[in-house]
Amino acid sequence: MNSTFKIFIVAFAALSTLIYAGFKAENNALTEISACMQSQQASWNSGNLEAYMSCYWKSDSLQFVGKRGPQYGWQQTLSNYKKSYPNAEAMGKLQFTNLKMTPLCEQYVYVFGKWELLRTKDTLSGYYTLIWQYIDGRWVIISDHSS
Repeated sequence: MNSTFKIFIVAFAALSTLIYAGFKAENNALTEISACMQSQQASWNSGNLEAYMSCYWKSDSLQFVGKRGPQYGWQQTLSNYKKSYPNAEAMGKLQFTNLKMTPLCEQYVYVFGKWELLRTKDTLSGYYTLIWQYIDGRWVIISDHSS
């Protein structure tokens, strides 16, 4: 084998390894985010808003945009949820449908989907866009725009 071919084989093997590692990390991120959202759904449906909030970044910089415009902070978001959904009847049963999950880079993932809130007297629904960031060894929502 000539040296150019050997260099090509080594470079190809290294590149293949990097691509595989990237796909594996991407799949792990999407799997972890999906699991967190399933956990959120279960927490909501059991009436536990604090557990539901565990997937959100516990920071004053957390951004939530809803019908009242932008709000900031984990505690403010939790307080708003408690005000809007004071009991199990108001909370109903939540269902998420992730329509698109797009890794933006190693630390950020964009999620677009639909939410439905099934209640005895009515059904509410809308869409969400979430920005997830990998912070301190876990994926958390840093921005939520729900309508």
